[in-house]
Order: sequence, then structure tokens, then C-alpha cells
Amino acid sequence: MPTVKTKYFDYGLEEMESLARADSRLGAAIKRMGKVERVIIPDLFAALVHAIVGQLISAKAVHTIWGRMQEQLGEITARNMAQITADRIQNCGITMKKAVCIQQISQSVVQGTLDLDELHRLPDEEVIKKLSSLNGIGKWTAEMLLINAMERRDVVSWGDIAIRRGMMKLYGLDNLSKEQFERYRRGYSPLGSIASIYLWEISFQ
Repeated sequence: MPTVKTKYFDYGLEEMESLARADSRLGAAIKRMGKVERVIIPDLFAALVHAIVGQLISAKAVHTIWGRMQEQLGEITARNMAQITADRIQNCGITMKKAVCIQQISQSVVQGTLDLDELHRLPDEEVIKKLSSLNGIGKWTAEMLLINAMERRDVVSWGDIAIRRGMMKLYGLDNLSKEQFERYRRGYSPLGSIASIYLWEISFQ
């Protein structure tokens, strides 16, 4: 079975200590948990497909479907996926809307109307804007690509339920307003993505 290449998000002691100085609660969590590894997919196309699969479903479901897609469909490349019908993609366990979205993006990449490599040259907000213009892609999906493929350093996603849950657990909150979220997010900057890695982990504890 062809497997998508992965690596770990690149950060270390310097970033951990910097976040600990910026936020004492997060610092205590970092000290308790040590380094948390975040698996990422450096290939932008495969990572985008993975993010689309992950929209509004659990991490466990994503893992199952992702394995099934690689097993049943072969290589997760634009050239391969553009030749596969939306029905076959859907049969891996996703909605037809997601399947059509994946097929359309695959065909756009193959036809040259979408250049994902160009994203590497754009700032975060421009990446979000460009991806959000695609059918079926919203801000959350774009932010996941920024963290989980491009290793951008300062992304904390309001649209991610697990990140919000992790934040509430970390600070002992019953609910979280957008204003509170923004205050914490600014405190993590410019290392928001590393903070996000810890918030994800905290949310599942």
C-alpha cells in the first residue's frame, strides 16, 4: 500500500521555554507533558486532501478513512486522484460533497489552474484567502494546512473545536468568548502553532 510521507513539526526547547515564559499556565503544562510530537504531511496536495477529510469529524474517524483511502485509491497525488470518480472517493467513508471537492481540486492541480507550491511564497493570510476561494475549503481547512503541512509558526484556529476545548481546560473556563481566545492567541504569538500542538493534546486528556 502506498503511504503518504510524514514528519514531525519542527520545534524544540527554545520554543517551549519561550512559550512557558509568555504564559505560566501553558508553561506548567509544557513542563508536565514534555515535548509533544505533531505528525505533519509536507506534501501540500496530500495534506489538503487530509484536511478536507477531517472537516467536522473526529480524529479517530479521520485516521480510519485516511488509511482506507490509501489502501483503496492508491497514491494520494493530484494526477491519480483526478482519474478517480467522486463515487469511489466517497466509498472510502466521506460525504459526496467532500469527494467532489477533492476531485475538483485534483483536476485543477493537474490542469495547472491551481498551483499549490505557490502557497509557500505567500504570507499566512494570503494562503487562507487563496484556499478559501476554492469550493469546499473554509478558513479552518486552510489553517490546518498552514500548521500540518507548511509548518507555519503562528496559527491558533478559533474554528477548531479541540483547540478551544484545550484552551478552556488549560485555563479552567466553562465557556470561551472570541475576545478571550484572541487575548490568549496574542500571548502565544509568534509561536501560536506550537501552543496549538499543546492545546490539542490537552483537549484529549
